[in-house]
Amino acid sequence: MLARPAGSAVAHPAGTARGAPAAPAAGTESSCGDRRGASTVACVTHRYWPLFDLRLSTPDLRLQPMTEADLEPIADLLPDDVEQDQDEAGYDIGEPRIGRGIVSHQAYWRAYGIWRPQSWRLPFVVRSAAGEILGVQELEASDFLTLRTVDSSSFLVTAARGRGFGKQMRIAVLALAFGPLEAEAAITSAWHDNHASLGVSRAVGYRPNGESLHAHPGRVDVLVHLRLLRAHWLASGIGDQVGITGFDACRPLFGLPGR
Repeated sequence: MLARPAGSAVAHPAGTARGAPAAPAAGTESSCGDRRGASTVACVTHRYWPLFDLRLSTPDLRLQPMTEADLEPIADLLPDDVEQDQDEAGYDIGEPRIGRGIVSHQAYWRAYGIWRPQSWRLPFVVRSAAGEILGVQELEASDFLTLRTVDSSSFLVTAARGRGFGKQMRIAVLALAFGPLEAEAAITSAWHDNHASLGVSRAVGYRPNGESLHAHPGRVDVLVHLRLLRAHWLASGIGDQVGITGFDACRPLFGLPGR
């Protein structure tokens, strides 16, 4: 959905987003669980797409899967240095921000529209504890049930950079990956001069995993690859302060057996 920003942390709402109900509507199912560490109390209010009830939290941040109500605010806040997928259609509308906003809308619809348990892309809106939108953190996988490997990407709005949020939001999705998703590895990539992204990756324990050459636009550049293994993550204890709620109802969407 969102490619790697040039200067923000890459891995890539507290409050209620517009259109997100505060309580189960009449006729919907309510399913609650109670697990601390990997999960706390949560209820299913979106029985057809329970991802919308998934929540991640760190000491300073609240992460919630993106909804349509988030699309326009996210497009308005999208920093100019966030690289969008070069394979996406471009729109010459006269105002670059509008064209980029169209692409970000389409990427959202595509992510949920082609979701499969084997391959998926899950965008989280990252908010402060007070509800301010700070950025987007994505977690994705291809052939997940076989490879048990996740990738990530993110961006932070300009005003939120340099405050440690990039590290916290990456830790949050890694806690989801190595916790209830039971991943065996996490990979990530960044351009060789994206020091913020590479710094976040190294700070949470990723280790070198090679380099490759890619077009970046109009030139050839070096993409640095890193990998974090499950054993190293669990030994670090770095994710112990992450709260995860609402995951059990999502298990079938990831091809995991129900509980």
